[in-house]
Amino acid sequence: MHFSQMLAGATARHQSQLCVGLDPDPAKFPTPWQGDAARIHDFCARIVDATKDLVCAFKPQIAYFAAHRAEDQLERLMAYIRRVAPEVPVILDAKRGDIGPTAAQYAREAFERYQADAVTLSPFMGFDSIEPYLKYDGKGLILLCRTSNPGGSDLQAQALANGDLLYEHLAKEAAGHWNRDGRLGLVVGATFPRELARVRELAPTLPLLIPGVGAQGGDAAETVRAAWRPDAPIIVNSSRAVLYASSGEDFALRARAVADATRRELDAARG
Repeated sequence: MHFSQMLAGATARHQSQLCVGLDPDPAKFPTPWQGDAARIHDFCARIVDATKDLVCAFKPQIAYFAAHRAEDQLERLMAYIRRVAPEVPVILDAKRGDIGPTAAQYAREAFERYQADAVTLSPFMGFDSIEPYLKYDGKGLILLCRTSNPGGSDLQAQALANGDLLYEHLAKEAAGHWNRDGRLGLVVGATFPRELARVRELAPTLPLLIPGVGAQGGDAAETVRAAWRPDAPIIVNSSRAVLYASSGEDFALRARAVADATRRELDAARG
């Protein structure tokens, strides 16, 4: 199924704009598993089980697996999500940004090895850095645009010769001729609500993946007011606030409580 169809279905079915980011850090695992990288899959699977009816997407961050030589656990986790929550799209957070044959291999990694429904990409090498991913029918490509970190301003907020800021130019390209078959989305941080509203103005129908709510301090209600439109999906990500809501044996139960509270707050903000 097309990524956008899966996203729309999960959003409606679960009344949710919440994406749970799967960023497993063994040092923060509950006490019995603390420091044990062999339990990465088990930890993430428990989070998935606890939240799968509350989310519009899951977003595993590949670095948290690769750093612990746990790519095989990521493969197992992706297969597990497809089995227990087949209606929920999975966004592989990889932020790849190369060209040519290398980009083709990264695309193969995301969509063949891990069977992701969408992937995050860095578009700063131009359209040919994302073109190889378009060969995979139905898959979503979510491009970095105005990221949630303060240092993003070093480049993304720089003015171009035509007066556009760089992130504005990226939003226009993604909403325009780059979006050849309607599969592009943008990453825009909740920590910059004014810029978030500007991106929504420039890209009125593109899905926006919005990190920064929760541990990074982004305001959930303000995020929805800036970016949500009836025909414009948003994917509001929360990772640490959900994953590490408790360090005890009740970690999955507490993760569900935080996820549900965030989901409700986001839904209420739609008015």
